[in-house]
Amino acid sequence: MKKSIFFLLLLCFLFLCSCDQAPKKYSAQSFSYFDTVTTIVGYAENRESFDAVCAEIFAELEKYHRLFTIYESYDGVENLHTLNEKRTIQADDAIVEMLLYGKEMYALTDGAVNIAMGSVLSLWHDYREKGDALPPKELLTEAAFHMDISDLLIDAETGKVSLLDPEMRLDVGAIAKGFAAEMTARSLEEKGIFGYLVNLGGNVRTLGKRADGMPWNVGIEDPLSENLLATLLLSGESLVTSGSYQRYYTVEGKRYHHIIDPETLMPSEGYLSVSVVCNHSAKADALSTALFCMDFETGLLLVESLSDVEAIWLFPDGTTKTSKGFQKFLA
Repeated sequence: MKKSIFFLLLLCFLFLCSCDQAPKKYSAQSFSYFDTVTTIVGYAENRESFDAVCAEIFAELEKYHRLFTIYESYDGVENLHTLNEKRTIQADDAIVEMLLYGKEMYALTDGAVNIAMGSVLSLWHDYREKGDALPPKELLTEAAFHMDISDLLIDAETGKVSLLDPEMRLDVGAIAKGFAAEMTARSLEEKGIFGYLVNLGGNVRTLGKRADGMPWNVGIEDPLSENLLATLLLSGESLVTSGSYQRYYTVEGKRYHHIIDPETLMPSEGYLSVSVVCNHSAKADALSTALFCMDFETGLLLVESLSDVEAIWLFPDGTTKTSKGFQKFLA
């Protein structure tokens, strides 16, 4: 009897110890990458362990930020800003891989997302910064002559990247954050690190499940109310939302957002937001932009043709439509 009581007490003690050592939830933020807020949520035995993982994540994101930015240069770094200025660079492998993926997304979406559209997007950016007028139609039309993605030459073997059109500029805003989030997450997963969520300015990438074995609860914002449009359960997938309410300016009482339709050269007006769930954050990033610029029937047909992609569309009147498999992610 005494031995039985002893073993019961020992088991209780071990159970309590294991509970004390159970991973705890931590979070961290940074404002240093891709001109947006990065939020990391994860489970670790202690704050020091969590901070060590965060340091790895931030180091990876800084690397991609320096390579993919079109707004500034860094000493000793041949990045996309350098490419837009010099027209030819010896590119890092990450740039080559990202640009090749951008071309793949261009083909997949029949040009609805175009990383070679910088000549047009830079006009919108400049006028949005001024905030008091729209870019003249004639300037947009002229700029549109310089967004032929076939003028972007990529030699995957040598790493040489060139822009044949001297007036063409790259703008990878529709894919860069997603690509950086995906590559960063994969580098952690290769080291066996799971139980983390990285939110890079709305590009959410989950690394497996939470430490308690449950999926992550990730919400989609509803700009028309204080409630969430939907709450999804994710276990390794990515969620990316493109919305007309996120970045915009007002001219003569009308809002003009930042998602520019390659066909009309104007902000697309069909939706308030499009959210995409899939197993690759760069694909979700590119597709959310592309779907925003497509009519619903065309976009739905594209999503249904892809086995790993689901989406939800929010229309200006507040109604929503989803792809067939979207329901499986709902909480």
